[in-house]
Amino acid sequence: MQKIKSLMTRQGLKSPPESLSDLGAIESLRVPGKEEFRELREQPSDPQAEQELINSIEQVYFSADSFDIVRYELEKLPPVLNLQELEEYRDKLKQQQAAVSKKVADLILEKQPAYVKELERVTSLQTGLQLAAVICTNGRRHLNIAKEGFTQASLGLLANQRKRQLLIGLLKSLRTIKTLQRTDVRLSEMLEEEDYPGAIQLCLECQKAASTFKHYSCISELNSKLQDTLEQIEEQLDVALSKICKNFDINHYTKVQQAYRLLGKTQTAMDQLHMHFTQAIHNTVFQVVLGYVELCAGNTDTKFQKLQYKDLCTHVTPDSYIPCLADLCKALWEVMLSYYRTMEWHEKHDSEETVSASEGSNVMGTEETNFDRGYVKKKLEHGLTRIWQDVQLKVKTYLLGTDLSIFKYDDFIFVLDIISRLMQVGEEFCGSKSEVLQESIRKQSINYFKNYHRTRLDELRMFLENETWELCPVKSNFSILQLHEFKFMEQSRSPSVSPSKQPVSSSSKTVTLFEQYCSGGNPFEIQASHKDEETEDVLASNGYESDEQEKSAYQEYDSDSDVPEELKRDYVDEQTGDAPVKSVSRETLKSRKKSDYSLNKVNAPILTNTTLNVIRLVGKYMQMMNILKPIAFDVIHFMSQLFDYYLYAIYTFFGRNDSLESTGLGLSSSRLRTTLNRIQESLIDLEVSADPTATLTAAEERKEKVPSPHLSHLVVLTSGDSLYGLAERVVATESLVFLAEQFEFLQPHLDAVMPAVKKPFLQQFYSQTVSTASELRKPIYWIVAGKAIDYEQMLLLMANVKWDVKEIMSQHNIYVDALLKEFEQFNRRLNEVSKRVRIPLPVSNTLWEHCIRLANRTIVEGYANVKKCSNEGRALMQLDFQQFLMKLEKLTDIRPIPDKEFVETYIKAYYLTENDMERWIKEHREYSTKQLTNLVNVCLGSHINKKARQKLLAAIDDIDRPKR
Repeated sequence: MQKIKSLMTRQGLKSPPESLSDLGAIESLRVPGKEEFRELREQPSDPQAEQELINSIEQVYFSADSFDIVRYELEKLPPVLNLQELEEYRDKLKQQQAAVSKKVADLILEKQPAYVKELERVTSLQTGLQLAAVICTNGRRHLNIAKEGFTQASLGLLANQRKRQLLIGLLKSLRTIKTLQRTDVRLSEMLEEEDYPGAIQLCLECQKAASTFKHYSCISELNSKLQDTLEQIEEQLDVALSKICKNFDINHYTKVQQAYRLLGKTQTAMDQLHMHFTQAIHNTVFQVVLGYVELCAGNTDTKFQKLQYKDLCTHVTPDSYIPCLADLCKALWEVMLSYYRTMEWHEKHDSEETVSASEGSNVMGTEETNFDRGYVKKKLEHGLTRIWQDVQLKVKTYLLGTDLSIFKYDDFIFVLDIISRLMQVGEEFCGSKSEVLQESIRKQSINYFKNYHRTRLDELRMFLENETWELCPVKSNFSILQLHEFKFMEQSRSPSVSPSKQPVSSSSKTVTLFEQYCSGGNPFEIQASHKDEETEDVLASNGYESDEQEKSAYQEYDSDSDVPEELKRDYVDEQTGDAPVKSVSRETLKSRKKSDYSLNKVNAPILTNTTLNVIRLVGKYMQMMNILKPIAFDVIHFMSQLFDYYLYAIYTFFGRNDSLESTGLGLSSSRLRTTLNRIQESLIDLEVSADPTATLTAAEERKEKVPSPHLSHLVVLTSGDSLYGLAERVVATESLVFLAEQFEFLQPHLDAVMPAVKKPFLQQFYSQTVSTASELRKPIYWIVAGKAIDYEQMLLLMANVKWDVKEIMSQHNIYVDALLKEFEQFNRRLNEVSKRVRIPLPVSNTLWEHCIRLANRTIVEGYANVKKCSNEGRALMQLDFQQFLMKLEKLTDIRPIPDKEFVETYIKAYYLTENDMERWIKEHREYSTKQLTNLVNVCLGSHINKKARQKLLAAIDDIDRPKR
């Protein structure tokens, strides 16, 4: 279609719309007649062929109007003309022209109705223009008449009035210019008053007024002066903005923000604010550290001011390290608090602006304000993390400037206290976990704590080796929470108390540090009132909690009043946990009144000074763990070593006795043996080498271990009068049990701070170590039980008894009385020991159980040594044992009697037949081979043949074979 139009133009034709612009040629336009259109359209046509002809036209025919078609065709002619070729080429051009003409005719016919309609509209427009020309002519004529009607005087009046109005305007402009000339004085006054919004508003109004009178030559200089003043205001505004970083003031910040909003630089102000906060952090920490360094140096040498912050931190002395750190954190707190209050201000004003914007109708202004508000919000949120990172790096640099291992434990804990509080501030500030600061303090804490723990283990060994295992007198209501080291577990977590002394608050709503100190104060203030000023009131005097209590106790039992029923029943009842000693007579009981009462009256825990020191160490370890939870696993591991070493020492001192363990009785449980082996392998250094040339590798491997402790030579465990050191054994063993109970009490707290991946270690420690503490009672008290009764003498007396008697005896043998006397003597000794140390019920039960069990097994062993025995002799055995049980039950309340069935079953076996005996031997493997063999040879030998005896002995040998 475009090509057709181009050809039409080339041939001098114009399209109908284009021809409308030539109004002068409207009359000359000739619309093709219907005859012509009909002639063209009646010609036979092939649309496809015509389109191919049109497409075959050369592209150059559709070029610009300046193209000369005739010239182009002539230049194409060959040098030698061929008439036939020319005619063919001419016919081709004619066909192409005819196709284009026919196409044009079709297009014209297609647009004919629109062309006619447009032509009619043009004709109507021409008529309207002619009418307008007539109206204009008439208007000019009437204007000339009016002009001629006015006089020269009337026009003069109008001119004067116009001049008056111009002069009035000029006077107003001159007054405005005069006011503008005096504006700089008022601007200076407003800047001194820190009325930045008013100053900027006035300056902007003056600039607007100056632009109105810029055609005056004096205004150009004033306009430049106002621009300089505005720049000066911006500089002072930037200084005012920097003051926000250290001491946020709502009114001051509101003025600054209003000023920046008037300038249209809200986003620029936020960028500048973050730059000032970063600079404030650097300047603050540098000035604080510089002040302490110069103070300690004793001069004002400027060389320190030229140092980098990192180098400056290395010049802080140990004495000023903690105060400097506290002041450093206080200064950084002020910066972060200012940022926190800045965010609060924006949140409050954003909500107010949102409400006011919803009531307004300025959509464009609202969109711009929302954009600025969104930018500020994102910038502030991003700045939280950035500022906290800067704070962490500055504090980390300070921490790395000094080796913390030089500090004492309390000072080190105080440093951790401050850092922990700072990390708490960071977490509340931006939700960060303080990875930078945490990793730095974690490494230093672990190194410090390893050295500290190693020293404490050596001290513990020294304490244990010098411990005489005397009772440390504490009050009956003693609790580890009364010790200074555990105060942090019961104090409420308030911002005025250091984190190491603050457990988790139980209140439903937690008040953050920023909310608490928003109006004033500082969480890093060191106040003496926060230290534990009260003294520990845990020790008792003379076994009584007060002198009045001791006096009333003696007065009560100096009288001839009746003995209380509970003391008649037991020397010490179950509620008090003391040793039950059955009274024989009123006189015996009254002789024990005073001692009994003092022991029953105060049921205090049994522990030693060493135990108390271990508990205090545990409290200190927990303080560090509570302050710095990332090292909780390491701390708990070291705590477990304290318990392990104490347990191992108690076992080594009082529980190791290979001769008794070889009997197969009183052996430690498999769990206890496993625990002791683990402790020995992992913690105990058994290779005490004095060779100074030992390899460094060996020394490195042993540096984590502690030499095995040795019992003090002041502790005597060989005296029968003291029941072989029973008092010391009770104090040692029960102090371990008490220590285990305290660990059980602390388990929930340890479990709460232990990382989830490390909790299996804690569970294993409690299930395999702490819970085995009470199991040490058996091997330790077994040694006393094995020596307290003369079992060998009893065997000798039994060997002298004639068991092949012919008649049934009514009188028991003398060895029974000797054994009972041994038990009565044991009872008296136990009573004497209980005057020194309270004997808990589990201890006395264990002692009596061990003694009775050994006595019963000694009886069976004595019966197994019999060479000849009749039926009457077997009856005598039963008589002796029944007499022993009857008297024994008057001395102890233990029921049932331990190993009673062990003896009775062995005696009854004397009456079994051959077949029953074989089955009995297979079912009772608790008896030794010697004891079973004696049953076959002595008791059954008289009424079975040799073959049957050999069969039974073979059965015994089969049972014994797996034991070998």
